[in-house]
Amino acid sequence: MGELAPDLWSHPQLIAAVAAEDWGAVFRTYRKLTGLSQTKLGERVGLVQPDVSAIERGHRRVTSVEVQQRIRTGLDIPADLARAGSRAPAQAVAGLVLPGPGPDDDLLTRVTSVVDSTHRVDAPTLDWLDRLLAEHRRAEDEIGSRPLVDVMRQQLRTVVDLYASARGLLANRVVRLASEHAQFLAWMAQDQGQTAAALAWYDRSHEWALEAGDPNMAATTLSMKAHMAWSGGRGDRAVRLAEAARWSAPGTSLGVQGMAAQMAARGHALNGDGDTAARLLDEAQNLITTAAEHPEDEPVWMYFYGETWFTLQRGMAALHLKDWRTAVDHLTVGLAALPDEYRRDKTWYRTCLAHAFAGAGDAPQALSVALAAVPDASAVGRPHSWNELHTTAAVLLRRGAPEGHQLVAALREFD
Repeated sequence: MGELAPDLWSHPQLIAAVAAEDWGAVFRTYRKLTGLSQTKLGERVGLVQPDVSAIERGHRRVTSVEVQQRIRTGLDIPADLARAGSRAPAQAVAGLVLPGPGPDDDLLTRVTSVVDSTHRVDAPTLDWLDRLLAEHRRAEDEIGSRPLVDVMRQQLRTVVDLYASARGLLANRVVRLASEHAQFLAWMAQDQGQTAAALAWYDRSHEWALEAGDPNMAATTLSMKAHMAWSGGRGDRAVRLAEAARWSAPGTSLGVQGMAAQMAARGHALNGDGDTAARLLDEAQNLITTAAEHPEDEPVWMYFYGETWFTLQRGMAALHLKDWRTAVDHLTVGLAALPDEYRRDKTWYRTCLAHAFAGAGDAPQALSVALAAVPDASAVGRPHSWNELHTTAAVLLRRGAPEGHQLVAALREFD
């Protein structure tokens, strides 16, 4: 993404258009000030050129909250210009009673009594919260982040409330657990394209990780910020944050070091430096392969790294480098090995595979893969997978492939 003039969002016409939520005026003014084409603007906000044109001319109204969020994120509209939505207050601790695995009656009573400050927190309570967080991480892989956000907010409130009654080593455990919850909330905000919220949660998680003396989580929050920068097309920032994850938290596990190395590789690939990206991916894979020999030394959130994941990352690096056939090969192999329970991730990599086919000029295969991904991209892959499908449609349309119009029609059914 190109650099914007620093005073862009001080322009009175843009300010007025955003305040009125007149997205057609926002598009027209933004393009006038930046010189972007409708196609390039569409790539930033996850819309194809005909939709951008329709919005600008007033032939299409943007009523979808999802599309509005894509516009705000893609154009980097400052948060103070966007209307703040009112949110209902979080529910009480009783909301922690969930379907599925849970504590027995005695332990549930203990959790409730601790929050009421009539008893001190104890180790079994924290053990249960650890297990519950692990289950939620796994569930998010399959059902996406949206159904879990409110539950996790409530759960974090419970953890924070426990701190008042914690003493000694238990107090450190509570802070560490709060840091892990904040990191998970940050990831879910990031997954939904809520950049400002994600950054705020990562900052809080990092602070709590330092307070708890947890170098693995401190480094992980920086690596995930690097992931955010990569998602936003900012390769240099992704590299800097990934490097900070490596040097700013000594004592991290081999796996966490590998996570940082592969985040740096993503940034270099985005910048077009294929040699450095390949070297860092090799380094990251060696680190994580070695770490797998002693899984007990790794934090629980490292569960998804492995050979399949690295195959997919090499495919993503090739995608950034426009080495389309290599991207197709790696993504195809990686997807075939990715377990079905990783529904959200499978959807994302399928949309990337569709993009790779489109880039390679194989329009029929691009359409086939994209159409198969549309339902899951709509259900659990917004905004990232959904935006990638719009990008694929834009590539096909630019190449004059009729499949581009077919994909646009399919996307409109769900948009």
